[in-house]
Amino acid sequence: MDVSATNEELANIDAQISDILRALSNGFQKLDKIKDPNRQSRQLEELTEKMRECKRLIKEFDRELKVEESNNTTSVNKTLNERKQALIKELNSFVALKKQYAGSLGNKRIELFDAHEVGHRPSEEDVFLASSMTNQQLMDTGGRMMNEADQAIERSKKVVQDTVNVGADTAAALKAQTEQMSRVVNELDSIHFSMKKASQLVKEIGRQVATDRCIMALLFLIVVGVIAIIIVKIVNPKNKDIRDIPGLAPPANRKLLWDHHYYS
Repeated sequence: MDVSATNEELANIDAQISDILRALSNGFQKLDKIKDPNRQSRQLEELTEKMRECKRLIKEFDRELKVEESNNTTSVNKTLNERKQALIKELNSFVALKKQYAGSLGNKRIELFDAHEVGHRPSEEDVFLASSMTNQQLMDTGGRMMNEADQAIERSKKVVQDTVNVGADTAAALKAQTEQMSRVVNELDSIHFSMKKASQLVKEIGRQVATDRCIMALLFLIVVGVIAIIIVKIVNPKNKDIRDIPGLAPPANRKLLWDHHYYS
């Protein structure tokens, strides 16, 4: 059934989409013949722009279809929906082809349902591609993504556990160092106390040495004085101004002193 027979607006949109799809087919054929990577990149950008325009027209086709759905018969609506699905499928084939070329050029490959960052939303190309997949393919893709997510979670758990272990080891090392520092501080206190006591002892010894020196100096003066008196008495025995030192009187004087003491 021809779309132009149902609605003129739908027919116009369908014709524009068909022209873009033909242009995409010719563009990808030309892309195979281009060898320069820069030219390939520019050609790929032009084709991507055409695909965006085609998606916009398909959305417009879908909106117009919903508006006219109540005015059409069931068979007409079924035919129009089949036409829409065919357009989506053909566009998705070009989208997949564009991704293949983009990957070969070293560009960033956008995969279905692949969220590279938190809060990433699937692009419209992914939505169109997902609409053409079977339930089994969707389940397989979902299962693969869940497995990848589980593996990522396990890796995150391992990283967290390693971090916890490193933190525990660090805490134990810090505790040991703290205890060692405490022992060092206690030893320093003991050394300080010992040095203080030693300083006091040195001062005591210094005072005792000073006292001993004074006593020795006094004894030395006394000895020198006694020696001086003895020398003077020996040199000048008739000098009466110098008294005899008891026990050191000359022998003659000793006899006189003895006789005087005996007869008295």
